[in-house]
Formats: sequence, structure tokens, C-alpha cells
Amino acid sequence: MIQPKIGYPIALFAVAGIALALNHGPVASTYTIVPQESTEITKAGTPFDKMMAVLTHERCVNCHPNDNIPKQGKDSHPHYFGIQGGTDDMGYEATKCTTCHQSENNDYSGVPGAPEWALAPAEMFWEGLNRIEIAKSMMDPKRNGGRTPEETMHHLTEHKLVLWAWEPGVDANGKQREPPPVPKDEYIAAVKQWFKEGHTIPAE
Repeated sequence: MIQPKIGYPIALFAVAGIALALNHGPVASTYTIVPQESTEITKAGTPFDKMMAVLTHERCVNCHPNDNIPKQGKDSHPHYFGIQGGTDDMGYEATKCTTCHQSENNDYSGVPGAPEWALAPAEMFWEGLNRIEIAKSMMDPKRNGGRTPEETMHHLTEHKLVLWAWEPGVDANGKQREPPPVPKDEYIAAVKQWFKEGHTIPAE
């Protein structure tokens, strides 16, 4: 098992984060844990079911908050040190996401990383939504960054930050993070099939 080694720079960032959090006072979060889809749904294996089993997993939802506060871990608790998305979804000046989250995982500190690490814009919040609501939001140009269906499909299947979910690295204790419940190749195939078949969202 890889033993975590929190280096001096990381310690400085942690101290800076704590200081900033203390200066701004505690941030109340009203985060809501979205129940995972049942394994029966995952086993059902329709393209929509497989796709949404991934998109409702904490690997995705943790960075689509409803309160501008990124979440962490399987229990989706608020990010340590009072981190917030800021006005550009990249954090505030002293606590930019990319200050700690580099372009790849840091297995020594346990800090995850991938290219373009950031929160989803506020209008793309998924936290607290069920899978039907998330799908509707994902396909709504007013809430998906103006993407066409084809652009949305490419984002879901090719963007490196999305695909990082299957290579989440280890946590600060050296423990491997859990990937989404559907293998990457099956997820990509399911997403492409759902779009090919007309990207129909089932009735609630």
C-alpha cells in the first residue's frame, strides 16, 4: 500500500486554506446525499440505466453541487477547509482548485487530479436531483453550457475530467477510491447507444 507523504507545499496550502476558512467563518452547507441507484437498476443494463448509474455516482455529483461547495468522499461531505467554487467555478484566489488539484493524481498526498479540474457551473447542479432530473438538466442547453446533443455525448465520453472517474487514485490514507459501478468501456458504449437511439428520457 502506498503510504501518504504530505509534502511541505501541500501543508502550506492546507494552512492557507484553514486560515481563509477561519477568516470567513464557517460555511453552512445544505448538501443532500443522493441515494445510489439500486444494483437491480444497474443490472437491468439498458443504455439509459447504465449511463445514469455512473452520472448519479458521487464521482460525478460531488462536482455538480447545488450550493457552490464541492463535495468529497463517498458520503459527499463538504470539501475540507471551507473551499467554495467562487465566481468562475475554480475557487477563490488563495484557494484555486488547481492549487492542489494538478493534471494528474498525486498518490503521495492523496490529492486527486485531472486536466481542467473545476466545479460544474452553478446552472449545471445535479446535487439533490434524481436521475430523470439530471438527464433533463444534462440535455437542456440552458443548463448544459449551450451544448448540442452531439457535444453533450462527446463531453460525456471523451472529456478527461469525466473519464478520470475510472482512475480516481488513492485517498490521503493510501486507500484506492471507488470507481463508478459500470466499467468505462460499457459506460461509453451505453452513452453512445442512448444518443444513437434518440436520447429519450424515460417518464418519471
